[in-house]
Amino acid sequence: MKFLPDKFREFRKNYNLSQKEVAALLGISDRAISKWENGLSVPSSEHLVLLAKIFNIKVGDLFDTSDEGYVRESYTRMESVKELYRIGRGPSSSHTIGPEKACRIMRERFPTADLFRITLYGSLAKTGRGHGTDEVIKKTLAPIPCEVKFNLNDTVIPHPNTMDIVALKNGRELSRARVKSVGGGKILFDGERAEEVFSPYAETKFHDIAVYCQEKGIRLWQYVEENEQDDFWDYMQEIWDTMKTSIKRGLNDEGILPGGLGVHKKAKSLYNNQHLDESNQTRENRLVCSYAFAISEQNASGETIVTAPTCGAAGVLPAVLYYQQIKNDFSDRKVLHALATAGVIGNLIKTNASISGAECGCQAEIGTACAMASAALGELFDLHIDKIEYAAEIAIEHHLGLTCDPICGLVQIPCIERNAVAAMRAINAVNLASFLWDTRKISFDRVVETMRETGHDLSPSYRETAEGGLAKITDFR
Repeated sequence: MKFLPDKFREFRKNYNLSQKEVAALLGISDRAISKWENGLSVPSSEHLVLLAKIFNIKVGDLFDTSDEGYVRESYTRMESVKELYRIGRGPSSSHTIGPEKACRIMRERFPTADLFRITLYGSLAKTGRGHGTDEVIKKTLAPIPCEVKFNLNDTVIPHPNTMDIVALKNGRELSRARVKSVGGGKILFDGERAEEVFSPYAETKFHDIAVYCQEKGIRLWQYVEENEQDDFWDYMQEIWDTMKTSIKRGLNDEGILPGGLGVHKKAKSLYNNQHLDESNQTRENRLVCSYAFAISEQNASGETIVTAPTCGAAGVLPAVLYYQQIKNDFSDRKVLHALATAGVIGNLIKTNASISGAECGCQAEIGTACAMASAALGELFDLHIDKIEYAAEIAIEHHLGLTCDPICGLVQIPCIERNAVAAMRAINAVNLASFLWDTRKISFDRVVETMRETGHDLSPSYRETAEGGLAKITDFR
């Protein structure tokens, strides 16, 4: 039993599950889950069987110390930066990008299908309407008709984000598949091998990366270039093009966001309402915020965005980069270098803490996005690696404890404004770091560790459950 706490925690994180989500699936309190992970108590035999079903493993795998039977959480190498930047429909990587990818695969596999039947379970069923999961599914499969069912009754499922997809032709079933959306836009088809993830980075701490770069006399983007595959820059160009397209579409969009809150789209108004005597500082604030609003509103509308590092925080990084490119005429190549540098920061946080609001609150999403944007700006202006580190550290430090409490579970209030505020904070962080870099006392690695500890100490009500904080507000008059 001495291995159980660590093994249980690893399985839970590999499936991107919060303690509260596991507790809900088992019908027990999240306090009991916390005790299991801290070794203060152990699951009953009945709960062990249910856990095995949830994690799609054998009961013995919870105690086996070998590498067989599960994917061990490993910090020996970091994944490709490409895993951090994913293109898909918002507003959630697990609730929209994952299902979108699954439906696209099934449509490609069965091009003669004339009808699809989709059943959503667990969290996909509970918050699918709020996240627009059903609408994204319909858009992805169009013009082929589909029927979407929300199943709230079956609770013993392999993962909280589980869906069944049935392809039919002339009323006859062609095939069916059970798919798990395990977070970050990743999906797993039952009975099929998981897609192998390219993990080229041997260093998992900023300190080690900085030492390597300084010894070789290279910048962070060159460190990325050394480790990634030949198609990396082509992929990053597609990422930047998609980001710019999302901004432009958002700046021309009007109306009310879906979901029932009656939130008006504001990006176009922000962008166009220039004051006659507007100062340079006011103009910068207005434009950067309009770009952040543009992408965030596209995300909330279920349109195509890039995770940076998540859907809910997708507006921060591209807002500051787009503004600087237009203002200072930076080339796309220079911006791609900045995106690569930002990717290092996001990857380190993802590896050593979390980028999941469900696990560590909004500090893990907006805080990470702000740190990535700060580092990217540092790269654009050719700042020394010490200054880039300090800028990213400032950004994380001053988001510590930020809760994830979206009203009605929609990525609208406070998420959209939060993207704009974080974009401006990134600019402030890099400016401050450029002046005071040689006086800092806290390393980036230490503040990331602190963020992880803070996130785990947050009440589950403040970690993307729509049960605490602003999420409790129900009167919008």
